[in-house]
Amino acid sequence: MSQTQHNTTDNKLIAYEVAGNGPPLLLLHGFPQTRAMWRPLVPKLAKRFTVMTADLRGYGQSSKPATIPEMSFRLMAQDMVSLMASLGFDQFHIVGHDRGARTAHRMALDHPESIKSLTVMDIVPTEYLLTHMTTEIAKAYYHWLFLAQPEPFPETLIGHDPDSYFERCLLGFGKASLTDFDADLLAEYRTAWRSPDCIRAMCHDYRAAIEIDWAHDRADLNRSVTCPALVLYGKDGAMANLLDVPATWADRLSNMQHAAIEGGHFFPDQSPKATADALMKFLTAL
Repeated sequence: MSQTQHNTTDNKLIAYEVAGNGPPLLLLHGFPQTRAMWRPLVPKLAKRFTVMTADLRGYGQSSKPATIPEMSFRLMAQDMVSLMASLGFDQFHIVGHDRGARTAHRMALDHPESIKSLTVMDIVPTEYLLTHMTTEIAKAYYHWLFLAQPEPFPETLIGHDPDSYFERCLLGFGKASLTDFDADLLAEYRTAWRSPDCIRAMCHDYRAAIEIDWAHDRADLNRSVTCPALVLYGKDGAMANLLDVPATWADRLSNMQHAAIEGGHFFPDQSPKATADALMKFLTAL
C-alpha cells in the first residue's frame, strides 16, 4: 500500500496516493466510499500507468466543507485538476465511479484540455437522472432525495447508526452482499463515514447535485465530450435494470465505448479483475 500524501487546493486538503510508472491515471471513488476502493485494482494498472487515487473533498481523509456550494462537482473537479498539475501532470486519464464519475464528467466539460480519456462507472448523466426521475428510479435511488433534505434532518437520522445506513447503501443499488467488500476496505469506509463532518459533507454533495450541479449540466446540454470515453456499468445494477445506460450517454460522449461488468452498482468491488482488465484494454489501446 502506498503512503498517504496531502495537497492543498482552494484551501481544501486532498488526500491521495501514488503508485506505478507511466502515463498519469487518476481514479476517483464514489459514495459512500473512499480512495481505498481502488486498492484491489491498482497493482495491475500500476504496471503501465502512474496511478493516483484521491479522496474527493467531503470524503475519506480530505477536507469536509461546511456549506452546500463547496460540494459542487465543479469544485470537486477543480480540486483534482489542481492536484494533478501540482504533481506535474497537465494531461491525464480520468476514471470515476459513482460521485467520482460525475466529478470526472464535469472535469471533462470544464477542463477538456486536461483530459486524455474519460471513464465513467455505473452512472447515467446527472441531468438525465434528475430530469427523467421516474417512480422506479426514485424508489431505487431514494437516497438522492433523502440526503438532499434540509440540514440537519438526514444527518440526525444517519448519525444514530452510520454503519447501518451506509452499509444498506452498499447493498441497495443492485446485487451485492457485504461479503463482496474486502473486510479491510470496509473498516476504512466505516472509519470515514462515522465522522459527523463526513456525514454532513456527503449530504451537501447530494444537495449540491440538485441545487447547483443540475443547472450546470443543463447549461452544457449542447456540448459533447470529445476525448475517448468508456462507459462501464454493473450488469445487475439498478441503473442497468431501469435504463439503457449507454444510450443515456450517446449524445454527451462523441467517442464512446461501453461494456457491462458482472455485478451491481459496486462492480469494481465485486469484480475487480474484470474491471481492471476492461480499463487496461481501453487505456492501452489509446
